[in-house]
Amino acid sequence: MGAEPLLHTANDSEAAPLILGLQPAALIDHVARVDSSLLDRIPGDRGGSMPVGMEELENILTEVKSYIRSSPDDLTPVKTIAGGSVANTIRGLSAGFGVSCGIIGAYGDDEQGKLFVSNMGSNGVNLSRLRMIKGPTAQCVCLVDSLGNRTMRPCLSSAVKVQGNELSRDDFKGSKWLVMRYSIFSLEVIQAAVKMAKQERVLVSLDLASFEMVRNFRLPLLKLLESGDIDLCFANEDEAKELIGGEKDADPEVALAFLAKHCQWAVVTLGANGCIAKHGKEVVRVPAIGESKATDATGAGDLFASGFLYGLVKGLSLVECCQLGSCSGGSVIRALGGEVTPENRQWMHKHLQVKGLPLPEIPQ
Repeated sequence: MGAEPLLHTANDSEAAPLILGLQPAALIDHVARVDSSLLDRIPGDRGGSMPVGMEELENILTEVKSYIRSSPDDLTPVKTIAGGSVANTIRGLSAGFGVSCGIIGAYGDDEQGKLFVSNMGSNGVNLSRLRMIKGPTAQCVCLVDSLGNRTMRPCLSSAVKVQGNELSRDDFKGSKWLVMRYSIFSLEVIQAAVKMAKQERVLVSLDLASFEMVRNFRLPLLKLLESGDIDLCFANEDEAKELIGGEKDADPEVALAFLAKHCQWAVVTLGANGCIAKHGKEVVRVPAIGESKATDATGAGDLFASGFLYGLVKGLSLVECCQLGSCSGGSVIRALGGEVTPENRQWMHKHLQVKGLPLPEIPQ
């Protein structure tokens, strides 16, 4: 089925978004705080992300009702929201930092698709590169335990997504950055997007997605990194270890050095221990900002990327970019889901002021 652009399309008179996100498939997250005993009843490792079919996703959502951990802060036990790593980063940049952003991808002609469009649009994201395709929108169950750790079960196999041959150089013209997440299932569209982005002199940022994705599809990832087309790479500690061979005691600094051989900027996030980053010969280690107890780790790395990219487009130092990332990532883990609440945005602004970092200028 051909893709239909959403209502308005990119045109020459419209200023191109400064930062574009490539998320081939729009995604809806169902985020729930659950008793950890539920995690023993579903397939796959705790803490990871393992694809499931629609029947399994619906089974998990049914099971969730019996394992909910209620909280006085939660008006609803399950939060349903536009999700996906790239969508989280782009929404964070637009709503939280006032950066003009757009998203490239496809959504289905269903309720989940409408919800994705509504949520991203209401957060100021340019939707002119988002196509509507007949079929289901991708969904993911995010199960959060009492320690704030998340276990994800995405249902992507039958979902609509944009293909590489549906992209054009016009999608990228005039933008500064392209934000992507590594996925073997989207490799063809990632490769097409990188090629067009480079033709339009757009810088490319890549997130390594999950330790399972790096472990199981390491060779295509290495080829992508070794192409020299990835300008900025984000990895968490587990992904970094898998990248350099998977040893338990692998040093994240070794992974950082490896990434920096191929990318202008390399960042390894270390959870409560902050992050390390390298640009050229400069290496920095920046501690986490704020208290480390997470309500829900969903979106922590995605919002870290929002803050870091904001720092880069503002021309700030590597340390300041990391501090911005830490403030931004720290703001999202204080509530359920990958979207920063207004209260937690205020928390972030307070910590930015303490560090002497620039406060975002959000258009009203």
